[in-house]
Amino acid sequence: MLPQRIPVAREGVPFILISALAAVIFALLNWEISAVTALAVTAFVLYFFRDPERIVPCEPGLVLSPADGRIIEIADSSDASLQGDSVRRISIFMNVFNVHVNRAPISGTVEQISYSSGSFFPADKKKAMLKNEQNALLLKGGDGFQVTVIQIAGLVARRIVCWAETGDNIRQGRRFGMIRFGSRLDVYIPDDAEILVHKGQKVQAGQSVLARTVQ
Repeated sequence: MLPQRIPVAREGVPFILISALAAVIFALLNWEISAVTALAVTAFVLYFFRDPERIVPCEPGLVLSPADGRIIEIADSSDASLQGDSVRRISIFMNVFNVHVNRAPISGTVEQISYSSGSFFPADKKKAMLKNEQNALLLKGGDGFQVTVIQIAGLVARRIVCWAETGDNIRQGRRFGMIRFGSRLDVYIPDDAEILVHKGQKVQAGQSVLARTVQ
C-alpha cells in the first residue's frame, strides 16, 4: 500500500500550527471572541494551503496548466521568455481561494532558473508581468520542446517558493513550488503548439491541458 500523504503544502504547516495554538490559548483563557477569530484564521490558512492530489493526463505532447486559476490573457509575447522568440504567453491569475501549489507543465530538465526582485502590483494587471517580483524556470523536454514558467508575486503575495533546482529532472504534473496568498503564473509555449484554452477559462494545475505540441 502506498503511504498516505497529508493534503496540505508543507509551507503552510507553521502558519496552521501558530494559529491553532493561539485558538487553544485564547479558549483556555476564556477569551471567546479571540478564540473564535483565531479558529477562523486557522480554517482559512488550512484551506489556502490545501494541496489535493491530481490525476495527470498521460497522453504525450500535452502542455498542462502549472497553476489553478483563471486565464486572463493569451498573447504573442516573448517579453520574459527564457527560450527566446516565437512563443505565445498564457497568463493564469490565482486568487486567494485557489490552490497555490504549482506543478510542472511538461516532463523535462530544469535548464535555467532566473529570480528577480520587484514590486507588488495586482497580479492581474499587465505591469505585474514587467515589474513584480518573479521567478522563471526554463524546462526542456527530451524531444527538445521548451516551456518557460514564471511565478509572479501579486499585491498580497510576498513569498515565491521554488523547490526545483537547475539540473533537476521533473515529471509532468509534479509539484515544483508555490506562491503565498494570491498571484499569477505566465507560461511561454512555442507558437507552433496548438493552444486548447481561451481567455476567461478556469484551469487546474497538473490536470487541465493548455496546449498540444505539433507532432
